[in-house]
Amino acid sequence: MASFTLSSPCLAFSSSSSSSSSHSSTSPLFFSAPSQLLAHKKRNQTRLRVSCKSNNSPNNNNSSDDAASASAASRIIDRRNVLLGLGGLYGVTNLAGSPFASAADVDVAIHYPNVSKCHYPSDVPPNADITGTCCPPVPTDDVQDYVIPTGDPMRKRVRAQFASEEYIKKYEAALTIMKNLDPTHPHSFPQQANIHCAYCNGGYQQFGFPSQEIQIHNSWLFFPFHRWYLYFFEKILGKLIDDPTFALPYWNWDNQSGMTTPSMFLPTTSPLYDVNRNPNNYSTSVVDLNYKGQDRGLTNDELIAENLVAVYRSMVTHAGTAESFMGAKYVTGTAPSPGQGSVENIPHTPVHRWVGDSVNQPNGEDMGNFYSAGRDPLFYAHHANVDRMWAIWQKVLGGQEFTDDSWLNASFLFYDENGQAVRVYVKDCIDNTAMGYDYDYSSLPWLRSKPSPVNTAGAAAASNAPFVTDVFPVKLDKVVQVKVSRPKTSRTKAEKEKEVEELVIDGIEVATDQYSTFDVYLNDADQPDGGKDKAQYAGGFAHLPHKQESSSTMKTSLTLGLNDLLEDLGAEDDDTILVTLAPQLGGPVVNVDSIRIQYTAR
Repeated sequence: MASFTLSSPCLAFSSSSSSSSSHSSTSPLFFSAPSQLLAHKKRNQTRLRVSCKSNNSPNNNNSSDDAASASAASRIIDRRNVLLGLGGLYGVTNLAGSPFASAADVDVAIHYPNVSKCHYPSDVPPNADITGTCCPPVPTDDVQDYVIPTGDPMRKRVRAQFASEEYIKKYEAALTIMKNLDPTHPHSFPQQANIHCAYCNGGYQQFGFPSQEIQIHNSWLFFPFHRWYLYFFEKILGKLIDDPTFALPYWNWDNQSGMTTPSMFLPTTSPLYDVNRNPNNYSTSVVDLNYKGQDRGLTNDELIAENLVAVYRSMVTHAGTAESFMGAKYVTGTAPSPGQGSVENIPHTPVHRWVGDSVNQPNGEDMGNFYSAGRDPLFYAHHANVDRMWAIWQKVLGGQEFTDDSWLNASFLFYDENGQAVRVYVKDCIDNTAMGYDYDYSSLPWLRSKPSPVNTAGAAAASNAPFVTDVFPVKLDKVVQVKVSRPKTSRTKAEKEKEVEELVIDGIEVATDQYSTFDVYLNDADQPDGGKDKAQYAGGFAHLPHKQESSSTMKTSLTLGLNDLLEDLGAEDDDTILVTLAPQLGGPVVNVDSIRIQYTAR
């Protein structure tokens, strides 16, 4: 087994090559950081400007320079350092076709973190229950590129609701061993749980940009990070019980047969139990995939109907492009949380909050807050189903991922089942079956849960509501209804197949430490009612509490697909639509800058 230490040696940085290039099997633990870094502004985001100018000054390896360089107004990355120092993140052909081009702007993938510089998470509430830090042991061996084993038996993830007694005993045995390990061991349950804390609550800074943290939520990193996270958690559990076929269960909350807490997680004597769960949302309660922080007084049948529509909206209506489904682009030098994908938003976030104990715990621990979510074994079953949604989007619905190098080459660091610190890449986790696991069959009733059409043609024209440009930005302390102009109307089927019309709600500012939600309705009454299974309900926004780098607020965005919605509302020929934002538990700060319509190529 590879060695590791709790001391803090200087850890190397390296990243993958482009998807068509090979990478070396190891990266040295010590080498020089880029000596020049320039923040180049474009489209209101800080990006890396790559200059072909050479720098004759030697690289400075002193880590104390990080703080000074962070305050600099600009940074430069020498082209040689980008291509070589960052491990050939982009081949020279990707840089204007020539390594000697005068200059080129490239988006550089988020780089796996320097574990030796991991620190107490900056994005946790002041009363967070954290012992020490969320940081993993620092590797003493070289960090290796992980190679997915071949020839192993396919691991089958089973529906948690229908797991056999034999399976449950096996899972309990593996988790018991994990929980009994030395808590400083990278395979121990506290260390596994802390992975989520460090990556999600500001324990790491971006390579070359120490003022910007790494955040794997609210962006296109959400799905691939969590896929790798569960992959190694699963492999480690199998290793602990010497069973390479062991696979995690998944909580299929997208099917009415799985919409209650799986029974294996309920016995208080089981290692699968977690005391920090909401006592009001337990046992036989039907999960609310649109959860607003409290019981909404719906019957089980009403909840089930709304849940199925919620999944349909996230998997079909709002999943027409890679960005709308997977999340917004997030690269080195840019601020975290540019925007959630449809499934991360709903139902992923409401399920977290529904499970977490907001009754007895100050911050909704465990599942209801990022820093503590991984402490509940139910987290891994929940995220297994989230991962299954990605696989369904790919293989059933024909979804196509990003092809950007800055997505494919994003990298993370984990400890594998042998205790080796490994570097993994997004491009290697796109196909779950190639990673050696698949999902037990569960039907998809939400595919048949599209709301019934209702004719609302002319609703905006008949309304006295103001145009969005006349009243925004606004504070959502009440229901707000506005008209939004559509640049294109009466689009043909071919045009809609080529481009997705999307409603973009920009500059959503929320209190980072509060569970914030609001609903979005189209062509509805100024005080919408009638449930979330009607055609006018477009979707919603949900934010799981976590601070963001010494800030009490954060800004993000929400994108909702309009192609199906406008067709179902009979409003395809209207040049304006009526948009209603209905806040729920917004906390002290929920502001919105603007609402607009965009057209995104499929």
